Amino acid sequence: MKTLPFCGIDEAGRGPLAGSLCIAGVILHRPIAGLADSKKLSEKKREGLFEEIVQSSTYHIVTFSATTIDELGLSKCLAQGLREIIATIGEADYLYDGNSTFGVSGLKTLVKADATVPEVSAASILAKVTRDREMHEYAKSYPQYGFEGHKGYGSKNHIEAIRQFGQCDIHRKSFKLKALQGTLF
Repeated sequence: MKTLPFCGIDEAGRGPLAGSLCIAGVILHRPIAGLADSKKLSEKKREGLFEEIVQSSTYHIVTFSATTIDELGLSKCLAQGLREIIATIGEADYLYDGNSTFGVSGLKTLVKADATVPEVSAASILAKVTRDREMHEYAKSYPQYGFEGHKGYGSKNHIEAIRQFGQCDIHRKSFKLKALQGTLF
């Protein structure tokens, strides 16, 4: 009986007000020390692990811009990204962090898999570092928003910047925030 490779999948950027959604799938070819949920690691540690994961795995990363998220919706982007990872990586046992497959077949789910399954932790790191790097680049074009700090999430400083400057091209226009109701939307 043929043993299938094991592929972990996770995403970063589901809830921010700005920037893309990044989804990564990873098959590790060897154990990597220090893997954990990307949110629990320092930026420096994630960056170091990113390079090690890339060199020690088969992986695929899918990103969806804020405009695409606004057009398709978050769930459709997630489903499309999951399908693309499966189509690109090929025959494997797939585990996605969370409790929904978004209608994608051939996928198992596990809540908090990013904290307990090395392949999902690795996917979490690839997705987060990819997205964080993108937000650092956007911070150069839109310095007034402070994207390098909050990465597009709804922090107090980010909400104040939106109040002062309005939304920019990378803001998700379909995401409504109660704190801004009556002022922007």
